[in-house]
Amino acid sequence: MIRLEKRPQPSRIWTTITPLLAVLLTMLFGGIMFGLIGTPPLETIRTIFWDPLFHPQFAGFSRPQLLVKAGPLILIAIGLSIGFRAGIWNIGAEGQYIIGAICGAAAGLALYPMDSALILPLMILCGALGGWAWAMIPALLKVRFGTNEILVSLMLVYVAENILASVSSGLLRNPEGMGFPGSRNLSQWSSSQNLELVPNTGMHLGVVAAFIAVIAAYVLLTRHIEGFNIRLSGAAPRAARFAGVSPARTILFCLGLAGALAGAAGLFEVTGPAGQISIDFGSGYGFTAIIVAFLGRLHPVGILLAGLLMALTYIGGELAQLMLNVPAASIQLFQGMLLFFLLGVDVLTNYRVRIARREVA
Repeated sequence: MIRLEKRPQPSRIWTTITPLLAVLLTMLFGGIMFGLIGTPPLETIRTIFWDPLFHPQFAGFSRPQLLVKAGPLILIAIGLSIGFRAGIWNIGAEGQYIIGAICGAAAGLALYPMDSALILPLMILCGALGGWAWAMIPALLKVRFGTNEILVSLMLVYVAENILASVSSGLLRNPEGMGFPGSRNLSQWSSSQNLELVPNTGMHLGVVAAFIAVIAAYVLLTRHIEGFNIRLSGAAPRAARFAGVSPARTILFCLGLAGALAGAAGLFEVTGPAGQISIDFGSGYGFTAIIVAFLGRLHPVGILLAGLLMALTYIGGELAQLMLNVPAASIQLFQGMLLFFLLGVDVLTNYRVRIARREVA
């Protein structure tokens, strides 16, 4: 009989190797999946993980895209991880990402075609405030009425998507766009351009903000009393209350911070790679960032590495679709496998497997 036995304390070894093991299992079973749908497994895995970085034909384009894709994932995941550490489950970062992009873009378009160096900082501020305000809805409902932040934040994603469709076809639609939905191209307006800071690297302001967020989160969690309160709230809620930590204050802080970072990520995306508000602006970064947060063990440095890995699967997945005709849905399933195996293997962090003889009655 196989049973799970609770460990006295979490295993440090399994905590360290779980992400690596999850990646290896994803490659193994992902390869089986690719084989079942008729694509060569080894070639597909190589195309996803190796070719974007080292293939002479693709590396020159793919390497800069690595930072472009990783920036919003890391920025959103950092905000989510702080809430997750406190036991606050914000699943609606995608909605906060969309609303932040809408608010930031609207602030800039309201000033079009004015030229000023202050416009982009204003847009960043409005984007962060938009995401913060959207996250405050589940935060205030939880504090005031005890609602479930998982359900409320998730349902607000669909509200945000409908708002996005509405403003793309109405309020923010380009008056010179021949009636097509979508705003003006912000990446072509000098005052709102989020250009590469270092040519051919993909390093723009959003990537810089992601690196700053990693450093700030590390300092917060390891050197600041607020970080201690957050970790205590997640590990021992009753002890946190006895120590004088306010649950309401923690909820408002964690959800607000996550919303602000997600909103800023949306603004950096709409002024950079995306270029405009459109119906299909929502890219799923808010949901993928959940995988990044857990793959990085909710640690800022781990999230940085996990964000780069997940960005690699985005780029490699697009390359596999182009070169091997791999269905897009199978790439999304491949990414989902990563979270599935991570959560499955993570059981061994807190439990050990015991094999015992079945007792006879």
